[in-house]
Amino acid sequence: MKKYALQIVLLLSFYSSFSQQIITRDPEITALVSQVSRDSLQAYVNKLVSFGTRHTMSVTNDKKKGIGASRQWVLSKFQQFASQSEGRMTAMIDTWTLKADGKRVDKDQEIGNVMATLKGTDPSDNRIFIVSGHIDSRVTDVMNRTADAPGANDDGSGTAAVIELARIMAKSKFSATIIFVAVSGEEQGLLGAEHLAEKAVTEKWNIEAVLNNDIMGSNNSNETNIIDNTRLRVFSEGLPAFEIDKKAANIRQYGLENDGKARQLARYVKEVGERYVENLEVVMVYRNDRFLRGGDHTPFVTKGFAAVRFSEMNENFLHQHQDLRTEKGVEYGDFSKFMDFEYLRKNTCINLANLANLAKSPGMPREVLIEVSGLSNSTTLTWQAPEAGKPKGYYILMRETYQPFWQKKFFTTELKLTLPYSKDNYFFAVQAVSESGNESLPVIPLPKR
Repeated sequence: MKKYALQIVLLLSFYSSFSQQIITRDPEITALVSQVSRDSLQAYVNKLVSFGTRHTMSVTNDKKKGIGASRQWVLSKFQQFASQSEGRMTAMIDTWTLKADGKRVDKDQEIGNVMATLKGTDPSDNRIFIVSGHIDSRVTDVMNRTADAPGANDDGSGTAAVIELARIMAKSKFSATIIFVAVSGEEQGLLGAEHLAEKAVTEKWNIEAVLNNDIMGSNNSNETNIIDNTRLRVFSEGLPAFEIDKKAANIRQYGLENDGKARQLARYVKEVGERYVENLEVVMVYRNDRFLRGGDHTPFVTKGFAAVRFSEMNENFLHQHQDLRTEKGVEYGDFSKFMDFEYLRKNTCINLANLANLAKSPGMPREVLIEVSGLSNSTTLTWQAPEAGKPKGYYILMRETYQPFWQKKFFTTELKLTLPYSKDNYFFAVQAVSESGNESLPVIPLPKR
């Protein structure tokens, strides 16, 4: 009898070990992620392709063709979603006249960013999170404004993701504000993003993160012929482009070359994205962007905001910036038939999980300091509560100096914590966490002398 009782205890112990909750997910975010539809994404891309060309310098007064018609269609989708938001979402096209520059803008042109703003529910929370894709497209000649330029993947994929995110998130309430934007003028020199970033500086927007999506819907590459829809790249700068001269001394002294705003955001994106999206690895690339290329996150980076770029793991250059043609049996052109919409669905889910987690979180802790006045083999951190939100508590993050990701988390409800780990051997950060487990972006401590 004792033998059988022991076997039952061992079996219960075995099953208990497999029922432990390893990853804690917010049920609300899980439900939102489950609503992302590959069919919707494909329908959006096909509609964008139907406008013939979306070249920045194409016609703006045709109801069926060109950049003007495509902008109006995206606006109509945003307005449709806004009608279901109980007044929290508004939509508009932010238009201005782009003056000829003698380069990629050869005449004065009306340009516009299509924007949907989902206002946060907390009046005291002025944080803004932006998700973007670019609506314009091109063929081989960047000045060719009349030839068909489908732009299915570049960047119909990013624009479709932004539309789908607006559709799903419009009905939900978040403490902070989220802006969904299809920017124009990317192929002519990041013009729409530059306009929006400059507007944010002028109007003193409190932007905590920008997620830019560009070329994220194809699973295969030319030349190498790799086929893989289980990895997504996130590009982030290391040393800050903004005021590097003022920050260089501290960066060198404390070894913070790998801990700028964009790099912290990229780490956050990886942790949160992989928490909610199965069969997808977020691959951190320690560059702001690819060689010889640029993206709409860069104007924000250069103005001091935390901004990163999402792109597919293996690009196929036969289907980017190409005249539509077939040569030696090889078809060139950026058509939707070359895309993987299940892959685009997962990549869109990564965006949704991060936007929702950020917008539901408290603000970042303030005045985060590490005590360095004495020699010791322990570490004491202090901080102040965030200006926005009411945290349940705080996570202290820790990693060895050579490690790319945070290795340990310690929870406390206090505003101070001493850990039995040497400050000389580890990097630390502090983030606020809400009652539902949503974490703010981490803050690296400054030395307290």
